[in-house]
Amino acid sequence: MQPGPHNAITDVPGVLVGQVERLDAPYLSGTTVVHVPGTAVAGVDVRGGAPGTRETDLLDPVNSNAGVNAIVLTGGSAYGLDTAGSVMRWLEERGEGVRVGLGDNEVVPIVPTAVIFDLGRGGDFRARPEPSWGADAIAAATDGPVALGNHGAGAGARARSLKGGVGSASVRLDDGTTVGVLVIVNAAGSTVDADGNLYGARYGIGTEFTHLRTPTEAPPPAAPGRNLIPGPPMNTVIAVVATDVPLEKAAAKRMAMVAHDGLARALDPIHTLVDGDSIFALSTRIPDDDRPRLSVTDPTALGQLETVFAAGSRTLSRAIVHAMLNAQTVDTPAGAIPSYRDAYPSAFRTE
Repeated sequence: MQPGPHNAITDVPGVLVGQVERLDAPYLSGTTVVHVPGTAVAGVDVRGGAPGTRETDLLDPVNSNAGVNAIVLTGGSAYGLDTAGSVMRWLEERGEGVRVGLGDNEVVPIVPTAVIFDLGRGGDFRARPEPSWGADAIAAATDGPVALGNHGAGAGARARSLKGGVGSASVRLDDGTTVGVLVIVNAAGSTVDADGNLYGARYGIGTEFTHLRTPTEAPPPAAPGRNLIPGPPMNTVIAVVATDVPLEKAAAKRMAMVAHDGLARALDPIHTLVDGDSIFALSTRIPDDDRPRLSVTDPTALGQLETVFAAGSRTLSRAIVHAMLNAQTVDTPAGAIPSYRDAYPSAFRTE
C-alpha cells in the first residue's frame, strides 16, 4: 500500500476540494467544500454530543435519495450552515442535483453540511463565514493538492491547547482501490500523548512520519484562547472519507461508522458532549462501470468491504497527523494558540 499522488482525498477519482478562509483580524474561520460532480453514494455517522449538521437524515439507508452533489465542512457553528445555500445555488446553475422538473436546471442539489465551533476565536463573535463563502469554495474546487493546516474550515480550528486545522491523506490498496480522507481537526481532546508524540503517527505508511521523534519539551499549558465566550470549550471534528469502490448506501453508512475508529486512534477523548464529531462517507460513481455495488448483506463482498473500511479508518488517523503538522501558530486577543511544530520543535529530526 502507498499513498496516492497527492496523499489527499482528491486522489479518489471524482472528488474535488475547494476552500475559502479569512485569517485577518478579527476573522479566524473558513469553509471547505468537497464537490463530486458525478454525484456519489453517501452515508454519515454522527457521534459527538453537540453536532451542527444539515441534510444528514437524507443519508440514512432507509431513506430514498442515494446520492449527494457536495459536502460542506465549515466554521461558524450553526451560523455556518448558511454557506450550504450558496453551494446549492452554484450547483443549480449548472444543472447538478436531483431532477424534479422537465428543465435542465430544475434540480434540487443535495448538499449535506457539518460545522465546527470557532466563534470568537479571531476576536469578534460576528466574524464568521458569510453565506457566499460556500459558492466561492466550490468554484475554487480542483482535483489537485489540498491546502492543509490553517485553510478552509480549519482556519480557526484547535485541538485542546494546540492549533488544529485541515488534514488529508490517501492510500492505494493492492487491488488498485483508492481511499481518501479530508478532516477538520477541532477537538476537545488531545492529538498528542503524555510524551508529546502524535497518537496517529504510528499509522504512517512507509516513511510518511519517520522524521518524527519523541520531543523533549514539556506540554504547553492550556491555551487561554480556546474561546472568547464563557462556558465550556466548544469543538467538533468533522470529516469526509471517500473511495472509488462502488458501495451501496448501507455500506457507505458502515464506512462512516468504522471511520470513527480512526478518531479513537488519533484523539483522546473523542465523542464528548462538547464535540459534534461527524463523518461522511462517499462512494464515487465511475463512468462506464457496470459492476454491482457492494452490499453489507452479500457474503462474497465482506472481505473487500472490511479491507476498504479499515483503510478509511487508518487513513483518517493519518490525516489528523497531517493537519497537526501543517497547522501554524495563531495569535488571538485571548492569547496565542501554538502549532505542534512550535510547541514541540525537538519532535522533528534534524540529522
